Amino acid sequence: MRSILFVCLGNICRSPTAEGLMLNHLAAAGLTGRVRVDSAGIGGWHAGDPPDPRAIAAAAKRGVDLTPLRARKVRPTDFTDFELIVGMDRQNVADLRRLAPAGTTARIGLCLEEALGLANEVPDPYYGDGRGFDAVFDLCDRATGAFVDRLVQAASG
Repeated sequence: MRSILFVCLGNICRSPTAEGLMLNHLAAAGLTGRVRVDSAGIGGWHAGDPPDPRAIAAAAKRGVDLTPLRARKVRPTDFTDFELIVGMDRQNVADLRRLAPAGTTARIGLCLEEALGLANEVPDPYYGDGRGFDAVFDLCDRATGAFVDRLVQAASG
């Protein structure tokens, strides 16, 4: 895997959390700059905005800085610019498949399924409290750690 795009509905909660964690795991593994990582939203309502303050707080408690990230909407070019595009929930995946233009080369899948072999979704914490953001952080941490573990194994084998 040379590139991965994390996608959720608005790109302010789940997908930027996964992006920030993936970048941290890559850095810890000495793979900074070896994999293109980004995040985007199905909708563009929050384009240009930083992640939700609750996502920033959940990540900061564990030493991950999401403040440089900014929301953007999925672009048609993402479907050829990225090798893997993962949606955080099944509706995101369905929307990605609907949006995918002819000539799409990216593999589209469910994040936890692609990373951990689990058919589970990363729940949207937006309408809840901080505990939901902590749970999202934990799920995304496991998933991105698994992606990086695979990259490390591929690089050494």
